[in-house]
Amino acid sequence: MSSLVTQPSLAARAGAILGDVADDALLSGLERHRLRSLVAGDLDRASALHADDYELVTPGGDTLTKAEYLDGIASGALRYHVFEPSSPIRCRIGSDGAIVRYRVHVVIDFPGGSDDSELWHTDYWELRDERWQVVWSHATRISSAAPTRT
Repeated sequence: MSSLVTQPSLAARAGAILGDVADDALLSGLERHRLRSLVAGDLDRASALHADDYELVTPGGDTLTKAEYLDGIASGALRYHVFEPSSPIRCRIGSDGAIVRYRVHVVIDFPGGSDDSELWHTDYWELRDERWQVVWSHATRISSAAPTRT
């Protein structure tokens, strides 16, 4: 697990790094791994990739803490069926922080409904204790289709 999350040499570099291909591959790989862990319900892996102070802003404008988000997945209240990038993952990387942005196809069940949407997804990652962890996520609906309420 640590080989996917640890990248101390990035923090040691002087100055900001913007668009380095190897660093882009690392962050986009971590982001894809994070999405797969959420779909699979692999909470150990997901927990390691999310900072303790993680917050998600949903397409509906709600905010969820790390505990609320991962507890929702653990209980089955949130169930991803699909969470896959539908565009390249673009990265802006600094010495100890990075932003990734991409379009994503999401199929999810949540309390009171379900959603099958195309979203813009933006995540802010930080290098903490020599591990990359996502700190903030923000999802914005692209398609005009609203979630289905039951």
